[in-house]
Amino acid sequence: MQLVVLLVVTVAAVSLVVMVVNWLLTHWWVLLVAALLAVLAAAGWWQQRVQRMKWEQVQARALRYGLAQLDALTHREFEHAVRDLMRRDGCTDAAQVGGQGDLGADVKATDPLGRRWVLRCKHRKNGERGAAVGTPDLQILNGTGRPVHKGDVVVLVTNGRITQPGRTFAEQQRLHLVDRKVLAEWATGSRPLWELLRALPPPRKPSALS
Repeated sequence: MQLVVLLVVTVAAVSLVVMVVNWLLTHWWVLLVAALLAVLAAAGWWQQRVQRMKWEQVQARALRYGLAQLDALTHREFEHAVRDLMRRDGCTDAAQVGGQGDLGADVKATDPLGRRWVLRCKHRKNGERGAAVGTPDLQILNGTGRPVHKGDVVVLVTNGRITQPGRTFAEQQRLHLVDRKVLAEWATGSRPLWELLRALPPPRKPSALS
């Protein structure tokens, strides 16, 4: 009985397909209109997508943060802000990667010159009145920034202070520091971070910026 039902359903389905094909062959203009509508819909969707991307780029270029805004963020929000600033500067692949098991990296990005950036973020709720970032945090970054994360530019970013021993260690290990003063210039201005730091490695690829 099931076999008979299956056979009847199959025959009916095939007959329906044949009828539809024959009707479309007779009314070929329907296919033409449908194809034209599909093309127009696809073109409209693509135009909206391009406009949205352009608007997002305009918004990103206009991104600014004041120090008071950054101080008010949570640690995770601070990581997102650093990621967004890197994107503003042209690092389209900038990503927030901080969290459990991040091995010292909170944000990773590739700049327009092909250099790989690894950034460790240390947020202080009380800004410069908070605990200073010291050598231990920099040692963690130094131990993973290049060997594990393959960074060309390894950076510690804080809205607070950095101890003098920490600064000495960073200079010895070719780590870059973005303290409160540099952060203010970067976040409230429009210059990319690589124009604010010294002794960066050379570009990895030719660029309009080189």
